[in-house]
Amino acid sequence: MANADLLKELRIEKHQREDHGQGPGRWPWIAAVVLAVLVVAGLGAWWLAGSGPVEVRMALAQPAASAASAGAVLQATGYVTARRQATVSAQITGTLTQVLIEEGDRVKQGQIVARLDDAQYRAALEAARTQAAAAHALVSQYQAQLAQNQRDAVRAETLAAKGLIARQDAEQARTLVDSTRAQLLSQQRVAASADAQVVEAQVNFDYCVIHAPFDGVITTKDAQVGEIVSPFSAGGGFTRTGIGTVVDMDSLEVDVDVNEAYIGRVKPDMPAEAVLDAYPDWRIPAHVIAIVPAADRGKATVKVRVALEQKDARIVPDMGVRVSFLEQKATATQAAAAPKGVLVPAAAIVQRDGRSVVFVMEGNRVRQRVVTPSAAIQGELRLLPSGVEPGEGVVASPPASLKDGMRVAKPKE
Repeated sequence: MANADLLKELRIEKHQREDHGQGPGRWPWIAAVVLAVLVVAGLGAWWLAGSGPVEVRMALAQPAASAASAGAVLQATGYVTARRQATVSAQITGTLTQVLIEEGDRVKQGQIVARLDDAQYRAALEAARTQAAAAHALVSQYQAQLAQNQRDAVRAETLAAKGLIARQDAEQARTLVDSTRAQLLSQQRVAASADAQVVEAQVNFDYCVIHAPFDGVITTKDAQVGEIVSPFSAGGGFTRTGIGTVVDMDSLEVDVDVNEAYIGRVKPDMPAEAVLDAYPDWRIPAHVIAIVPAADRGKATVKVRVALEQKDARIVPDMGVRVSFLEQKATATQAAAAPKGVLVPAAAIVQRDGRSVVFVMEGNRVRQRVVTPSAAIQGELRLLPSGVEPGEGVVASPPASLKDGMRVAKPKE
């Protein structure tokens, strides 16, 4: 019996066996999860370390130079300017009731561009006209009075000669004539003054209608209906001094700043070629108008005025322009032979998968573009007829590890 009790105590119950089996089974799963987290963290750290920006040097794609530009004695940059432009404003202070212009509108000389509230000036004009009419009425009255007095004086002289009236009466009649004549002259002066006031009121009234000073294009619209405009500056920003700006597009020219060390190379009437930054493939014949006889001591430059020999709607004020001063005027054959495309450093063109490519900057990343370089070589530059636009940035010497879409950064100084 004692042995049976001892064996019973040594027996393991079913619920005890299940608990014992579950305990050790959880640890492998926990270890696996921890190991997976460590692996993911390691991979993330490795990816972050390997995906950092690659340091590269950038170069700008330059427009291909024409034969004329290649023979330039000097190149300079400047801006398109208008020799004839004006801010259209009112000559009197008033409130705008109409603004008949918008940016880009073409206007003719004398065309109405705006109207001011003319109620006050209309009333002043009517008052001046009324006063002038009254003054002229008094002139007519004095003229009639003078005529009558002259007739009375003639009769008095006749009667006095016959002894029918006293000589004094005849003298008084002549004095009355002289007095009336003086009054008439004074009133005529008053009438003339009234007429001048009418003219002044009419001029002020006409100032309520604002006209374009010359043919041109509206480049800015500075005021709206309901705003007060004045020819005088006013504080607070509540009064406009201009309605808009009109530019005579036929007066456009180029102002360039030439380093004073090279100004001796530029001569009046010297042929030139202008290239707008906005249209790098368009070469505009030009020539030097004048060298402004004044230097900028701060920049050590001298301003040169250059005339554009072609007028075009694409040319607008304040455009950037590069001017090449030429030894001789470019011929039509030279202009036609101007190569198309851009110039990039030869080192920027690399081989990828058997093709010539360049890496173009797009923000802080690079994009791979397949190109076909031309045989034309200008120093260390190669001509790309297509694939890259002027002004785009390309990687000067792409490393072998550089791939499409990778982030890049400029090298630290």
